[in-house]
Amino acid sequence: MLKWEQNVRKVVPYVPGEQPNEPGMIKLNTNENPYPPAPGVERALRELSADRLRLYPDPTASVLVQALADRNGVKPEQVFVGVGSDDVLAMAFLTFFNSGKPIFFPDITYSFYDVWADLFRIPYACQPLDENFQIRREDYFRENGGIVLANPNAPTGVAESLDGIRQILDQNPDVIVIVDEAYIDFGGTSALPLIPEYDNLLVVQTFSKSRSMAGMRIGAAFGQLKLIRYLNDVKYSFNSYTMDLTALTLGAEAVKDEAYFQETTAKIIATRERVKGELQKLGFRFPDSQSNFIFVTHPDLEARELFEALRERRIYVRYFPKPRIDNYLRISIGTDAEMDALLAFLREYTGKRG
Repeated sequence: MLKWEQNVRKVVPYVPGEQPNEPGMIKLNTNENPYPPAPGVERALRELSADRLRLYPDPTASVLVQALADRNGVKPEQVFVGVGSDDVLAMAFLTFFNSGKPIFFPDITYSFYDVWADLFRIPYACQPLDENFQIRREDYFRENGGIVLANPNAPTGVAESLDGIRQILDQNPDVIVIVDEAYIDFGGTSALPLIPEYDNLLVVQTFSKSRSMAGMRIGAAFGQLKLIRYLNDVKYSFNSYTMDLTALTLGAEAVKDEAYFQETTAKIIATRERVKGELQKLGFRFPDSQSNFIFVTHPDLEARELFEALRERRIYVRYFPKPRIDNYLRISIGTDAEMDALLAFLREYTGKRG
């Protein structure tokens, strides 16, 4: 090892889902929305003048912040935005988890949490989900340095009730509790209504799933004024211009079209429920997903083999070679046509194996 390497901050990085680009592929591995963004987004993109790009964007992100505040019934000072919810969450870890006590999150959850904890030298302790992939609330009722819960959880799709979130908040008044709601628009109940009651609650959401804008990288956090002020202090000390002009303009347009948002999320939910029924007929088992994916296993099939067989047919799903979930596949919900193609393959595959 070279001498300078001794001072390098070394971490095991997060591994994102692969991004293949093949003709005729069916991409169900990264929970992207199969439908395009709201029509106003495309219109605003066409109208955006290239000349404006020579100027810095608004560091306060006011056009997007105001749109989110209006839509969610909060003050603009209660909204924080960033480059995807990953950026928002990383900023929250950096800002709030500095007590030296371990933060808590589930052992099976979004695998970026432990990466940020390692990167920022935050101690953490993973709390095991039960045999049904549910959190055990009592595990979060003891001393800690903060709590992070994805709701609905990823990659399981299981949603915690609002009553459960409230119980955890009641037991942890002295630390920040982050509820990561990347998938909340597909099921479950948002914790946003709890914000007036709890000064330590931060709710994080994203445009990547329900708003069909994964390629734009837009995330947001909601909380009481003091929480958001602390986040902004850290942001302005790190990078004053986190959001570019295009993201601000198009993000605001996406928020304005509530009818389109409701239409597309309803279509995904309907497809998800239909596919659940068909998968059950094929012998697959899965938690009751409230997200835009299904986390499946089969008593007679090896998940890695099925993953590779799907890949050969250019049907991409996600496989996690991790303890407790290494015989599961996470299948994103695509269009009805895409899901029908997946089901046709699975009928053929299970028939061959049966």
